[in-house]
Amino acid sequence: MGSEHKTQSKKKSEARPAPTPPWTDVHGARELPAVLVEGYSLQLRGGEGFLGDQASQTAFRELLERWRRRHRKKRKKDPLGERHSRELAKGTLDAALKEGKASEATDVVHAAIEEFAEALADVIRSFLRQPSWKGVQRIVIGGGFPESDVGERAVLQAAAILQELKVQVELARISHETDDGGLLGWVHLAPPELLEHYDAILALDIGGTNVRCGIVKTRRKRAPDLSQAKVLRREKWRHADEGPNRRVLVARLADMLEEQVRYCKKKGIRLAPFVGIGCPGLIRKDGSIARGAQNMPGDWTSEHFHLPTALARKIPTIRGVPTMVLMHNDAVVQGLSELPFMRDVKHWAVLTIGTGLGNASYSNREPPKKSRGA
Repeated sequence: MGSEHKTQSKKKSEARPAPTPPWTDVHGARELPAVLVEGYSLQLRGGEGFLGDQASQTAFRELLERWRRRHRKKRKKDPLGERHSRELAKGTLDAALKEGKASEATDVVHAAIEEFAEALADVIRSFLRQPSWKGVQRIVIGGGFPESDVGERAVLQAAAILQELKVQVELARISHETDDGGLLGWVHLAPPELLEHYDAILALDIGGTNVRCGIVKTRRKRAPDLSQAKVLRREKWRHADEGPNRRVLVARLADMLEEQVRYCKKKGIRLAPFVGIGCPGLIRKDGSIARGAQNMPGDWTSEHFHLPTALARKIPTIRGVPTMVLMHNDAVVQGLSELPFMRDVKHWAVLTIGTGLGNASYSNREPPKKSRGA
């Protein structure tokens, strides 16, 4: 009888959702428990536009197209075919690198890589001269571009150029899948008190080409520093192919989130009443975007559009508790996914090479720990 009573009490306690903890933080938070976000979404001018535009995946495709045009003037036939460079799959370019030194396609791609690497090194040097990047010891490179062999070679070549110029900074690859980085970082931005009561949170990563929506398990019992956090389930939508308006975008985002909520309920995962949204641009404290939303689907510049509010209306509660929706810059979020692995340095940064070039810099609030190799 006593054991039965204890079992029933336990079931009741498991069914009762934890209360939403008091949390006064704002969108675009800069002061976090373990790290300060020194700066992000810097826009440095150079030449005819912004320096960052010279080191994006879009920029690489344009460089490749120029080299192909030069080749066509000399030999007429294009070794990469008739499609524009921006339409070529990453696999097509990676395959060109494997054709051998005598391949014309390999020569063209290598030429574009070399020019892009020089541009990336120049951009990095310019960032390192900014006050918010002062003392940066390590730069984590994320985004979709470094996932390819072409992107990886360009980053390695940029690192070699910086070393030759005696620029004291280390370039490192993001330690997990890029698609996960823009989701995982939210475990360091969600209210710490909230994470104590739940197993997982929901996160959205909205870029100029794709939207990713996932369930992030904190796995705090395995690692209190959240270094073992894991994207349990993820859905990807390539919105660039559809060009949705703002209304369709919000509806689709809500559908993606609701599907994840249903999955957690089915699997018995204690999902927090929280949604984190990462997107390009400078995020105001009220959750609106000051600048940088030009690549987003639909009109984000309208003063009547507030994405966190729109999604909170679509999903007002999770597990019976009012849903908290916070928004931050996508590069900041992706960089924070590396926070547990940056404890051996004081100042570090992230560059995300995708449709555009995202950037953020950080200072650890705690004294850096000695690296394992020290």
